[in-house]
Amino acid sequence: MQIWPAIDLRGGRCVRLQQGDYNRETVFGEDPAAVARQFVDAGAEFLHIVDLDGARAGCPENLDSIRAIRAAVDVPCQLGGGIRGDETVGQLLDLGIDRLVIGTRGLEDPHWLRHAARKHPDRLVLGVDARDGMVATHGWLSTSGTAAIELIDMFADEPLAAVVYTDIAQDGMLAGPNFAALTKLVGAVRLPIIASGGVTTVDDVRRLAALPVAGAIIGRALYEGRITLPEALAAAGCTKGSPIG
Repeated sequence: MQIWPAIDLRGGRCVRLQQGDYNRETVFGEDPAAVARQFVDAGAEFLHIVDLDGARAGCPENLDSIRAIRAAVDVPCQLGGGIRGDETVGQLLDLGIDRLVIGTRGLEDPHWLRHAARKHPDRLVLGVDARDGMVATHGWLSTSGTAAIELIDMFADEPLAAVVYTDIAQDGMLAGPNFAALTKLVGAVRLPIIASGGVTTVDDVRRLAALPVAGAIIGRALYEGRITLPEALAAAGCTKGSPIG
């Protein structure tokens, strides 16, 4: 199982939100590129980056920080937040971002995501942010009437790299993932699942690896030292040089 340390960007800084609430922000670093280097120095083989400002604005807002991270580290980087059009997809792939997470646009315009996935096979990831099992959009500010598993099923046969599934109620709360929802997803969908939200302890990582999910995104727990990156990597059974796909 892959471990993806999370770097959430807001106003050029590295932050974490609780349950996606922009009013419940903790700043963990003024220099996101330095944070990225620290993760890689500790053994990270992948990085998960979120442009929080971009998620609300509908287009990338932290490009300087994204460029700096990409220049600072030589590991695969996955980016989400405000990616809603062909031009943005092309711009970010040209910056050297390896995979792009598409959330809101995938729900609002499934035809566009299917076309984009076929144009960029294995470079796009479906971002499914769920609140009580229903898909949230626009930086988690709105909740749709579409169930998470229904959205994933819409793209089951497309060449997407993975699905990032985030349980909003668990995100940033250090209370563990929603194992019941993840178990249901793993048993029902074909695409690889990357779990996000609430991953806090070594036991959480071991349980996710046993489901199994393809990866786990860890944020606040790493920043607060509740789990170290080497501990997470060991619990996940990671080996150096594991493939991105």
